[in-house]
Amino acid sequence: MKNRKRVVVKVGTKVITSGDRALDIERVKGLVSQIASIRDKGIDVILITSGAIGAGLWLLGMKKRPEDLAMLQASAAIGQNHLMHLYSEFFKNFKTNVGQILLTQEDFNDRTRYLNIKHTIEALLEHGAVPIINENDTVATEEIRCGDNDRLSSLVADLCGAYKLILLTDVDGLLGADGKVINFVSEITHDIAKLGGKSQSELGTGGMATKLEAARAVTRAGIECVIANGKKKDVLPRILLEGGGFEGTTFKCGAGRYLARKRWIAFSSTTKGEISVDDGARSALKDKNKSLLASGILCINGYFKPGDAVKITDKNGKEFAKGLSNYSSWDLAKIKGMRTSSFKSVLGREGRDEVIHKDNLVLL
Repeated sequence: MKNRKRVVVKVGTKVITSGDRALDIERVKGLVSQIASIRDKGIDVILITSGAIGAGLWLLGMKKRPEDLAMLQASAAIGQNHLMHLYSEFFKNFKTNVGQILLTQEDFNDRTRYLNIKHTIEALLEHGAVPIINENDTVATEEIRCGDNDRLSSLVADLCGAYKLILLTDVDGLLGADGKVINFVSEITHDIAKLGGKSQSELGTGGMATKLEAARAVTRAGIECVIANGKKKDVLPRILLEGGGFEGTTFKCGAGRYLARKRWIAFSSTTKGEISVDDGARSALKDKNKSLLASGILCINGYFKPGDAVKITDKNGKEFAKGLSNYSSWDLAKIKGMRTSSFKSVLGREGRDEVIHKDNLVLL
């Protein structure tokens, strides 16, 4: 297991559905065959699959995506079962088991649950199974959604230590202003980000914009990303076994890589509030690798508990760091601007010196 590389493959809804919005059985079968050939070459695959809601709508005979949340969740429940049945049956042809994992953002916010996901994936891979992951659309509401499977795939890629994330869609890659595919991107600049637009499909929730955000997240975590056309024959073996060539758009990963805990803080946890700091505190955090103290805090926004992730902004409101607070927003509002020696008289108890310890803080 230690000698096997690990890759996350995300499959978009439009890749595995046909013109009438039904699941394209042959394409799902072909995708499974590609994954099997990759696994035979010593590369473990974690599959993130969309398509559950689309499959459910087709099975229910619905032509339009409903706006009603309960109906969407019911469609997901029906479609997810159908989708997993297909994957399971096709992987049986290669004597391979699959394991279903359904997730929400809350699973990533909680450090214990986050590690449990990691251990489950490790156990599945150790026993030769293919983890198949989707957002838990049957229970997810706006407050606990990962947002879309592009973002979910970036979170999973970092969590499981993948060396590459492949986002399969129905276009050949990121298109430049001239309409041609950009084969290589060294950095996602503002001009590159603008190429993503804001489009999304009727059945799916993503688009090129969300794929660029996923690429930005994983490349900052030290993981290479490829956006490619999942409808092309043998696209995965060409990317992973034949060097990739000019298949899709490859996004170069950053040189550095945070320690595991700091990667979780930076990329997986969602912020529950905001702490604004003065110039002195900003300099201490950015230039001197110091912890955040209450004396440098200007104001608090939002509601959060001890242990929650918060964003840290300068006096102009620009976010420059993220970390885990040792205090609730309620208590911080009382002690902001104070020295530690004054905490007991205000809080009625001794308090920790650091509002956010440097070991729980990440500069963005």
